[in-house]
Amino acid sequence: MARKKRKGRATGRILMWVLLLAVLAALVAGWYDFERFSRTPLAVGPQRQTLDVERGSNLRGIVVQLRARELTHAPSLYWRVLAERMRVADRLHAGEYALDPGMTPGQLLDAMAAGRVLQRDFTIVDGWTFRQLRSALAKVPTLRQAGARLDDAEIMRRIGAAGEMPEGRFLPETYAYVKGDSDLDILKRAHAAMVRTLAELWPGRAKDLPLDSPYDALILASIVEKETGRADERPKIAGVFVRRLENHMLLQTDPAVIYGMGEAYAGNIRRSDLVADTPYNTYLHAGLPPTPIALPGRPAIDAALHPEPGTALYFVARGDGSHVFASSLAEHNRNVACYQLKRCHD
Repeated sequence: MARKKRKGRATGRILMWVLLLAVLAALVAGWYDFERFSRTPLAVGPQRQTLDVERGSNLRGIVVQLRARELTHAPSLYWRVLAERMRVADRLHAGEYALDPGMTPGQLLDAMAAGRVLQRDFTIVDGWTFRQLRSALAKVPTLRQAGARLDDAEIMRRIGAAGEMPEGRFLPETYAYVKGDSDLDILKRAHAAMVRTLAELWPGRAKDLPLDSPYDALILASIVEKETGRADERPKIAGVFVRRLENHMLLQTDPAVIYGMGEAYAGNIRRSDLVADTPYNTYLHAGLPPTPIALPGRPAIDAALHPEPGTALYFVARGDGSHVFASSLAEHNRNVACYQLKRCHD
């Protein structure tokens, strides 16, 4: 009987050790599987994806979203343990996050804890009109369209520039934004950037310019912007218009005429358009147009404030993107005959 009891106790101890070893083995296997999970990239695929974390979302809800999209198959417990180990479980921010190929769970949690939300870019192109800017903003699906139904005057009021004409007031540049930002947010920042740029450049302008205000400089810069896309020609073009202003000559700039035609412009300026009386017809009205005719970039503004000295009063397009300049009307007429009418004489 005693022998049976000893045998029973021995068997019990063996079973206990077997059970203990099984538990230890399970813990080791679980830890190994957890470590593998923490190092294994999410199933993002070859192209970037995004994760939108709504306000009020907790870690469990985030994991449910990831599992629903088959970006992870790991249990919520693994994510909780990893977040606790990283000390970020209660510091995850809402927002849109980039899921790049190769991103691990730890990298995602780190990004959410730091609030490194996905930034997108919107570029305002030099020479766009305000109408073109509004059209481009309306086509961005990741921007909230807060100003789409507003008229120009109301948009300017909403961005803190009530009473200003919008043309030319927004600096061409690339602006970063995040999900939740609106078209008005972009416009407000671009308007502020233009205000800062004019405030920075105006005090250093060349002496004795026939420009009474930074707004005059903006108008001239917009004409320079539309007349040439070549960096080396901007100061030369500006110099021509500055000398014409100083000599009380008509500016006779086609881009201003085109702007005044609005939607009636079909790709060509006819002789009748040059005699049509609009405020922007610089063949009829002396001085600068009443407003800018486009959104000038910083280089065009700088050129308007630092025109190249010289004697040229005319220029004509060569047809290759560059221009040829002339100091007299006779010389200009020869250039027109050569480069526009193809009647060059040796």
